[in-house]
Amino acid sequence: MLAPMNTTVLDEQVREAEIVALKKVIASLEHSQQNELVDEFVSLFRSDAIWTTGHGKRLTGRDEISAFTHQVLPGAMKDSTATYEVVDVLFIRPDVAAVKVHAQYLTLDGQPIGNPGTPLYVMAKEDGQWRLVACQNTEILDA
Repeated sequence: MLAPMNTTVLDEQVREAEIVALKKVIASLEHSQQNELVDEFVSLFRSDAIWTTGHGKRLTGRDEISAFTHQVLPGAMKDSTATYEVVDVLFIRPDVAAVKVHAQYLTLDGQPIGNPGTPLYVMAKEDGQWRLVACQNTEILDA
């Protein structure tokens, strides 16, 4: 006879696996921006996503996000770059998560520039893949 499965451990294992998957989305976001890969960046969004840029521009839908990104991303990393670190994950449901990220803007030789950012990405898992759904980039102003 098999011993009963510990569902708490299983739930924790599933949660950790999902956090790893969410971090991979953020890593893809970072990679696509650092390398100015517009199509890779846009593919991370659900078709009906909403995004507010760090400067407050509201974009609705992947087509609008794509048009904006095609204008601003090419050439954006010629003098600087950015890194992203997941700092918190809140599962709203098993297939919906709020992901808080620390963004650091850097010169090409790795020196911090400007204020860091604190994006919030709400993601949904559909067909086994996490997608960006509602995103808000916010600059952290000095206190």
